[in-house]
Amino acid sequence: MIDITGAAIGFAIMLGMMILGVHVAVAIFLISALGAAVYLSPAMLGTFGNQLWAVMNDFLLTAIPLFILLGELLLRCGVTQRMYSGLAVWLGRLPGGLLHTNIGASGLFAAVSGSSVATAATISTVALPEFKRRAYNERLVLGSIAAGATLGILIPPSVNLIIYGALTGTSVGRLFAAGLVPGLLLIALFMLSIALLCMLFPNLAGKAEEKSSWGVKFTNLKHLVPPLLVFAVVMGSIYLGWATPTEAAAVGVLMALGLAVYNRALSFAMLHEAFLSTVRTTAMILLIIVAAFFLKFIVGVLGVPQALTSFVASMELSVLGFLLALVVFYLILGCFIETLSMMVGTIPIVFPIVVFMGIDPVWFGIFLVLMMELALITPPVGMNLFVVQGVRRTGSVTDVFYGIVPFVLVMLLAVALIIAFPGLVTWLPYRLM
Repeated sequence: MIDITGAAIGFAIMLGMMILGVHVAVAIFLISALGAAVYLSPAMLGTFGNQLWAVMNDFLLTAIPLFILLGELLLRCGVTQRMYSGLAVWLGRLPGGLLHTNIGASGLFAAVSGSSVATAATISTVALPEFKRRAYNERLVLGSIAAGATLGILIPPSVNLIIYGALTGTSVGRLFAAGLVPGLLLIALFMLSIALLCMLFPNLAGKAEEKSSWGVKFTNLKHLVPPLLVFAVVMGSIYLGWATPTEAAAVGVLMALGLAVYNRALSFAMLHEAFLSTVRTTAMILLIIVAAFFLKFIVGVLGVPQALTSFVASMELSVLGFLLALVVFYLILGCFIETLSMMVGTIPIVFPIVVFMGIDPVWFGIFLVLMMELALITPPVGMNLFVVQGVRRTGSVTDVFYGIVPFVLVMLLAVALIIAFPGLVTWLPYRLM
């Protein structure tokens, strides 16, 4: 057994290695191996092989490479460029103009890609050339893209929600359903904040977009059909009970290949790029997941969850007090550690306390993902900030830091809303399933 002090020291060492740049999987495995060798027996390291076999045989995790491949194929077959143009004629006349298109396009692409980083890179590539020809405030443009891209890990299908479901044994179907209303709420709050800012400070939005006729608007709706159709088929097949998340992801990949053929974008070179990118991302994610499952096993054997729950019980924290403490904890952690590292490194420690406090695991999954979203846009390590700046290639990354400030406040408001009204998260999944 291990006491609270020993567990805290081990957790601090693991986070320290991550901050210093040690690969996430290596940091998690090393601290797990150290705990096993010091408190148990070096022979416990032999159980890693069993953990590796058990995790890699999980049918659910097959959905991860499939959803990543789905996003890669849609990115390369021209769907995103057409989707952005289709949204621009509908949203361009709102206060804030094309800034709303950044949010709408991010939400729509997130609904088929499952990745925030992919969404940030894709929307930046499509949107930034458009804004260079207009007099928009550049910082707000960069901030809207970085913030909108965070929707990639909240709106289903989300790779992060699949990982959370696998690590905690929570239904991925319910998690996907739970992400819909908060995702739409966040889109609405982002767009409302843009409209208010641009009404208060008209110079932020530049000159008004040209008015499009209703004929042009309805003609451009055809560009929104492909991503919406993919989303409807993938999510609909899950909620109607026709397919598991993994099978639905495979159907989505087939639809993406069909779209590539229709757009005359399918080639061996395109497939090679998509497959190579998918393999790289999947290998990185699964290596981290294996290490996280080993950590979960070791801390379970050491009795860390029981020790932590006893410690929390002795503090007599209310559920609200515990959640507010987690908000502060993840805000600070997100400034220094990448989101996937935060999630897999803290779930084995935090989740047993969540269960002890009587918090709904589905609700907590969405809460955790919202905190991960904040970590994507909080400097100095916010991944989306550097992806957007990398596509921009000019100026300083501090412009993105300034531009993200109003959206960070909006996301904190969204966290406050789901804490105050948990039904925003839990109503839909328990109605559908």
